Amino acid sequence: MSGPILVFGARGQVGREVMSLASARGLPVVGLSRGEADITNETTVRAALDVHRPSVVVNGAAYTSIDRGEREADLASVANVTGPAVVATVCASTNVPLIHLSCDYVFNGAKKTAYVENDRVAPISVYGRTKAEGEAKVRELLPRHVIIRSSWIYGPHGQNFLRNVLKLASERDELRMVGDQFGCPTATIDIAEAVLAVARKLATESKVSGIFHFAGTGATSRFGFATEIVQRQAVFTGRTPKLTEIKMAEYPVAAKRPLNCELDSSRFRTAFGYSAAPWQHRVAEIVAALLAPAMAKKVAT
Repeated sequence: MSGPILVFGARGQVGREVMSLASARGLPVVGLSRGEADITNETTVRAALDVHRPSVVVNGAAYTSIDRGEREADLASVANVTGPAVVATVCASTNVPLIHLSCDYVFNGAKKTAYVENDRVAPISVYGRTKAEGEAKVRELLPRHVIIRSSWIYGPHGQNFLRNVLKLASERDELRMVGDQFGCPTATIDIAEAVLAVARKLATESKVSGIFHFAGTGATSRFGFATEIVQRQAVFTGRTPKLTEIKMAEYPVAAKRPLNCELDSSRFRTAFGYSAAPWQHRVAEIVAALLAPAMAKKVAT
């Protein structure tokens, strides 16, 4: 790469993982938080590209509050539609390829099998709609782009399902989890690997472009995901709260969720030569990374 990888949204859970992995691999990388570079401000974005002269830009910045988005549609749209449009416009004018991160919520979840890239988008929430519109802006404004759609992202940083279940397991004796929504839990470390695989290709091949699905290997329900997390945490905490399976209809939320969030990642594997680890393996690794140090400290004292 002639220039660094420039990451917008570098303080988010995926951005942090991309920064960490790139640094560990000895790759040149620059990360900018929202406070350092607001992607909705073209002057700021253009200045960032002028200063750092990246080989590839990664947009990991987004509005991700799914339920709050129902009452903050304007804020969600600014971050998820205007922001990607600004970044794509600046990248187009400087001939820099863009990796844009999107998600499974662009679909309505009615399909009975895993979603593939050319399935029609039909979002059922404000968040999903803004992510779909952001994708469309990137495709419209910038020929050299790769859009990565992922599913059920979790990791050691930020707010995510795994960390929330760990917190609940430490506080409650019973957890009620949805059993009729299915997806592919995807660890942030795997997304970071995927982003770097794409970045390497984009930096050397002008023909690489389009939408690619990339998610953890294997599908499960929210109930199954939570069950695995609880079992893994019990090794360290000794806590075994009861898990009760409920329907999505029994779970009161402001935004509608697609019941099927499963993504077929085979096109990504063929194009970039990387597959995510089985989601159960990553859950075990991340739970251990989060809980083992605390347990060791407790034993030592």
